Amino acid sequence: MSILNSLINPVTKLLDKVIEDKDTKNAIAFELSTMAEKHAQELAKGQLDVNKVEAAHKNLFVAGWRPAVGWVCCLGMAGNFLIIPLANFALALSSSPITIPLIETSEMMPVLMGMLGLGAMRTVEKTKNVQRER
Repeated sequence: MSILNSLINPVTKLLDKVIEDKDTKNAIAFELSTMAEKHAQELAKGQLDVNKVEAAHKNLFVAGWRPAVGWVCCLGMAGNFLIIPLANFALALSSSPITIPLIETSEMMPVLMGMLGLGAMRTVEKTKNVQRER
């Protein structure tokens, strides 16, 4: 919605300069915002349809991007919380001055949390026995 507001606000300010009647100006501004919101909802529905088709595809290169993102997140978490700390421990034991820095996970965490939420929905599908078999 903030993107829509950033697009609508300049148009609304332009209406202030062109139209003097406040009621007409408010009616046009309202119509613009509802049209933009409706368009955004249609775009989101279209993307959901595309996602459904992609997820239903048997080919790994079409439906496999979601699992690939999950594995990348898994490897990032394993690196940050297992591999790098153990490597740093081994380096410290060997009196090495080298310390491996941790991976910045702030960009990855929203993706991982979203996927874990979707994973919970998948668990609900399995418990209700409505999952799709491959």
